[in-house]
Amino acid sequence: MLRHLLKLTWKRKTRNLMLSLEILLAFAVVFGIAAFGLRNWQLYREPIGFDGADTWSVRMVLGDVPDEAIPADVYDTLRRSLRELPEVREVAFAAYSPYTMSTWTTSYKSPQTGAEVHTNIFESSDGTAAVLGLKMVAGRWFDARDDGQAVHPVVLNKRMAAAMFPGRQALGQQFTEKEGKDTVRTLRVVGLVEDYRNKGPLMAPVKFVLTRFDPHAGKSRPRTILIKVAPGTPRSFETALNRRLKLVRNDWAYEIAPLAAMRASTLKEQLVPFIVIAVIAAFMVAMVAFGLFGVLWQNTTRRIPEIGLRRAVGASAGSIYRQIIAEQLLLSSSAMIVALALLVQLPLTGALGEGLNWAVFTGAAGLSMGVIYLLSLLCSLYPGWRASRLSPTEALHYE
Repeated sequence: MLRHLLKLTWKRKTRNLMLSLEILLAFAVVFGIAAFGLRNWQLYREPIGFDGADTWSVRMVLGDVPDEAIPADVYDTLRRSLRELPEVREVAFAAYSPYTMSTWTTSYKSPQTGAEVHTNIFESSDGTAAVLGLKMVAGRWFDARDDGQAVHPVVLNKRMAAAMFPGRQALGQQFTEKEGKDTVRTLRVVGLVEDYRNKGPLMAPVKFVLTRFDPHAGKSRPRTILIKVAPGTPRSFETALNRRLKLVRNDWAYEIAPLAAMRASTLKEQLVPFIVIAVIAAFMVAMVAFGLFGVLWQNTTRRIPEIGLRRAVGASAGSIYRQIIAEQLLLSSSAMIVALALLVQLPLTGALGEGLNWAVFTGAAGLSMGVIYLLSLLCSLYPGWRASRLSPTEALHYE
């Protein structure tokens, strides 16, 4: 049976070419959507390195005020004033808040190879680990022991540690950063975190260096306050918090939001492109389905003499029905094999990096094949049924 179907498909290869291309295109579209969705699901299930529970973010809006105009003592004043509120458990300062699209990058020089390692950076103060719930896997976070040290303390995520010190223990190691034309800063690793994905659970893992902010030891002036509050603190606390901040600096404005709300908003923004693409893909697959149904209908009409003669020599209605469906599934299989032969080059060559790893590729291929087979089956059911109802006399009519 299979051999016979292969011969029929090969003899009609010219007629089936456009239909095969439509199926191939539909498979590629469904594969892309499935791969994108599976990769995001894969990322969503991975730890982001912090929990941010009961944490609020305050962005200080200073307008055009330059960093050097912000007094170093204002950070200590803000911390002490905010800690007086009964709802506040811990206060920290950071270059930017999690769940924002902010990205700071720089390059550090590897002490082993001398090569520059490009990485994301996140500058924050001593209390950040407690505020965000950062999960340390080795060493410690910044604290008073780092005051006055000539070597600047940093915390790395595991990805950065592996890139900077391949095959070696990163804790306690030193590396350098070029700050100016003739200035080189030495940094020492005091701690390691599993990961840090500041943009949320759909952010692809990247290398990260977390540096220490000390207002009395540098010119940096972060404009984000991270506040750990008591569990169950209501959103109405924002009023009291803003009032307390105004007591410290009434000339500044403050944008206040819980990290939980920022996380939900970020996830919605990140999912919008996926939803739009999925809707467009659904319309494309629907158009392919209509085209497939029309072609099968037309092919069945053209083959009335052939089908009638098969019935005349004893073929049952069921065998005709199965033949029409099997032919379509075989044609779909041929188109998908070609598509897979092309798409498999992406994970083999690593063209899309971790975005299309083998787990994602395998899952997307399986889902896409299931969708195309289901589509082919549904579109061939009625033409197959119609062909199975033809009587032998129809063949004599066409002859």
